[in-house]
Amino acid sequence: MARGRKIRIAVLFGGKSAEHEVSIRSARNIVDALDKDRFECTLVGIDKSGRWHLADHRALLEGDPPRLVARDGGNPSISVDLGGRLVEGEPVSMGSFDVAFPVLHGPYGEDGSVQGLLKLAGIPCVGSGVLGSAVGMDKDAMKRLLREAGLPVGPFLSFRSHQRDRIGFGELRRRLGVPFYVKPANLGSSVGISVVRTEPDLAAALALAFSFDRKIVVEAEVVGREIECAVLGNDRPKASAVGEIVSDVRKHGYYSYEAKYLDEKGAELRIPADLPESKVREIQDLAVRTFSCLCAEGLARVDFFLRPDGEVLVNEINTIPGFTSTSMYPKLWKASGKSYSDLVTELVELALERHAAESGLRTSLD
Repeated sequence: MARGRKIRIAVLFGGKSAEHEVSIRSARNIVDALDKDRFECTLVGIDKSGRWHLADHRALLEGDPPRLVARDGGNPSISVDLGGRLVEGEPVSMGSFDVAFPVLHGPYGEDGSVQGLLKLAGIPCVGSGVLGSAVGMDKDAMKRLLREAGLPVGPFLSFRSHQRDRIGFGELRRRLGVPFYVKPANLGSSVGISVVRTEPDLAAALALAFSFDRKIVVEAEVVGREIECAVLGNDRPKASAVGEIVSDVRKHGYYSYEAKYLDEKGAELRIPADLPESKVREIQDLAVRTFSCLCAEGLARVDFFLRPDGEVLVNEINTIPGFTSTSMYPKLWKASGKSYSDLVTELVELALERHAAESGLRTSLD
């Protein structure tokens, strides 16, 4: 990289998943926080059919709710060739870029697919690589790995679509109690989740979850406080302050998509959480151990349940956590003394650091 030249960043947002709109909101805040003296930003919007487009800054930064990335918005479609260039139509170089910043929540972005493409193209990528992204996205694989490592997780079962006819309410109630939660294995932002309290609830819950994924998880209800901790780093990750989400249970039932993104009063974020210092340290340690166990890199938010008896359970990890105006990840780091701009800068630096280390590895026996 030439001395004095700005670092050229491609911010990828939108995507094919059900979290398309959340991604746009997150990307808006990241672009706004970029240090314009250090970084030159190229916006790459991915529409819901999966086509990549050069995006207009105004389309991203204006309007609320944000507009979807349009198939026919008049902006040129692009692709990424394996030389790490953005190209339009014929392979005419539009200039190489130094790092990609995927702000793609859910499948086709947070699950390792885009990370694999960028790795093949030799482009540094903010956040976890292929493995960390894939296991962090798949709630079944994630919980199995955590359990194998001796980290505490709540009771759960997983099922694939071909097993659907064998999923019975009575057996689930016997093994998990009621209520229980039915979720797509590979989705986030509380999309596709149902609470099942009675047998008639189950059919609709299964239909919804299987409409998003071929694998689902069914989790026992954990009564306790919802605690979150942000993690930042590569080989030596560090934990942020600890926060708590207090949902309006009477209105939403749980921390739903509506409570997270549509209802400004759907939940209260308490940062820092009102906890003894010893419990804060325990949660921070568990957050870092979870991050390392699941091969995460760069950034992640780890979510916990804190039971009334003091037991802490790992709920899940989010390797591309939200960056919206109501999102916990940047708020937790702000409470830890790191501004939004400094946080985004460090994430880019971590991506470049990891890429430099990986570039030094041998790829042949010659």
